[in-house]
Amino acid sequence: MPVQLDIDLLRCFSIVAETGTLSRAAERVGRSQAAVSMQMKRLEEIVGQTLLNRSGRGVSLTVHGERLLTHAKRILRSHDDALAELSGRSLAGTLRFGCPDDYADAFLPPLLRSFAELHPQAFIEVVCASTPRLLAQLERKGLELALTSVPLAPERSVLRHEDIVWVGARDGGQSSGPLRLALGDPDTLDHRAAIATLERIGRPYQLAYASGSLAGLLAVVRSGQAIAVLTRAAVPDDLAILSGNGLPQLPTIGLTVRMDDQRASPITRAFAQHIRAMLPTL
Repeated sequence: MPVQLDIDLLRCFSIVAETGTLSRAAERVGRSQAAVSMQMKRLEEIVGQTLLNRSGRGVSLTVHGERLLTHAKRILRSHDDALAELSGRSLAGTLRFGCPDDYADAFLPPLLRSFAELHPQAFIEVVCASTPRLLAQLERKGLELALTSVPLAPERSVLRHEDIVWVGARDGGQSSGPLRLALGDPDTLDHRAAIATLERIGRPYQLAYASGSLAGLLAVVRSGQAIAVLTRAAVPDDLAILSGNGLPQLPTIGLTVRMDDQRASPITRAFAQHIRAMLPTL
């Protein structure tokens, strides 16, 4: 009979690698430290290599242990995903998900509602912020998953295309002087696209409002004191998409999902796949 890797041994091994001690790993898996130690010795016998460096302060991975951990994470992800999908089991747990402010009203309600119907025991904490702020939180492990805006590029795969448009009050008029702009943070795509496009054609402008607060930006636009740039899906019904009067065409951007594939939990991967399936149809 060929030698086989046991899922339970691999799962225990990954927890030992994560915690750095056999005692903490034993607490996590609900077994004695001696039982966990025996499992690690059994796994070393199966692969024929020493996987752990043991010391009084804990354990660390050998070179072979590091190599096995990479395979173990991939095997466990595939195992858990297949079991959840084929058994029809509902996922449970909490996920911190980031979404840009301007997509929240347009996309979040149907995405969250339909996912809750599939997995009623899954709880999604939503963080709304601009794409640069969400990417920073992903980097700090403050989020597990985020929907982000990206520039279009031939080598980049995106889930959806969104036009950036000029937006103003319905009863507001365009002055003949410099354009008064209400824009997001300077490092956001909408801010950069507006400034770059106006400077390319030599159109004078004045920055009347710049902030990460979408509510504040929209309040300025509704007052008629400035115009903004938003993705088309984010334009509220009481505001108008502007064209003509010397306003240049703005670029189209893409939407994609970001997560740490190596650390993603089953619920994170399930919600990411849900977004990939649903977002292009919304």
